[in-house]
Amino acid sequence: MEAHALVSRLVNKDLDYPFLALLISGGHNLLVLAQNLGEYVQLGTTIDDAIGEAYDKSARWLGLDIQKGGGPALEELALEGDPNSINFTVPMRQHKDCNFSYAGLKTPVRLAIESRNLCTDDIPISSATEEDRQLRANIAASFQRIAVLHLEDRCQRAVEWALKMRPSIKNFGCFRWCCF
Repeated sequence: MEAHALVSRLVNKDLDYPFLALLISGGHNLLVLAQNLGEYVQLGTTIDDAIGEAYDKSARWLGLDIQKGGGPALEELALEGDPNSINFTVPMRQHKDCNFSYAGLKTPVRLAIESRNLCTDDIPISSATEEDRQLRANIAASFQRIAVLHLEDRCQRAVEWALKMRPSIKNFGCFRWCCF
């Protein structure tokens, strides 16, 4: 994970320590304060399901073609939907830490699909009616909005904590890797 956090220093030669890094994969989320080479403070981590897993499961439940990954498939469908059409709750908003939890968002997605009687197991998105496709797009867009808000909440808290520890922080990086 250290190598992934340091990739930004290859791209941006002016990036100095300390800096914050958000590392995202299909199986893990991690917020770290990079103080120096080999010196990291973990501020937050995945406590159950990572964002990538939530995207993959939600895409599968919506009947999307996930050969290229659930994230890209769900994001493409979400562009057709209304991100405010379903009132999903941002996970762990009441928690004052920097940890991530997407298990609590996956269940409402599944319930939204079931309550609208969408037959996503039998009918792939490519064969869906216009109304069915719009319902799926609304679920996808609403899911995506809340999933990203959860990232934003955790990152904001990490910035606040890190600035208390190291007021000289000037940079924040976000990296996606596929190790898991």
